[in-house]
Amino acid sequence: MKFGYARVSKNDQSLDVQLQKLTAAGCEEIFKEKISGAKDDRAQLTALLNKLRKGDVVYVVRLDRLGRRMIKLIELINDFKSRGIEFVALENNIDTTTPIGMLLFNICAAFSEMERELIRERVKAGVDAAVEKGRRGGRPKALTSDKEAILKALVQAENMSVTQICKTVGISRSVYYRAIETLK
Repeated sequence: MKFGYARVSKNDQSLDVQLQKLTAAGCEEIFKEKISGAKDDRAQLTALLNKLRKGDVVYVVRLDRLGRRMIKLIELINDFKSRGIEFVALENNIDTTTPIGMLLFNICAAFSEMERELIRERVKAGVDAAVEKGRRGGRPKALTSDKEAILKALVQAENMSVTQICKTVGISRSVYYRAIETLK
């Protein structure tokens, strides 16, 4: 039986193109997932792996749809081979039933991992450069020193409700209660 596996990393991305290509390749059942390929715990991939039997063929549009890390891809492909399951990556022209296909798989997997590592290095370099310039990542603090002073005064006055204080200062109730703990 021919099985397809389609994956995108984010919920706002579409699986349509992959589904069309897998259907055109003759896949009888397609497992769809919206989750990062770096994650090991992928429910639909697990369901696919549990359903596979000797003689089945697994199709993906591109090798990186199956996974990001080379070691995991090699483990999966070797598991397929040991179980008598074939693997085809349509756009990479990889068919692991042939020695050339196996070689191409290893080369493409290495490039996929290298590309991911290069992206990770670029992001880290960008963050490091921003830190050197004095920028700090993350969300701005909800309770600035000015707001904290106003909050203290309003709490000490004891003439407003928590909701009124939060609206006046411009903070949420959770920020209010956290601040009250530190003000005691």
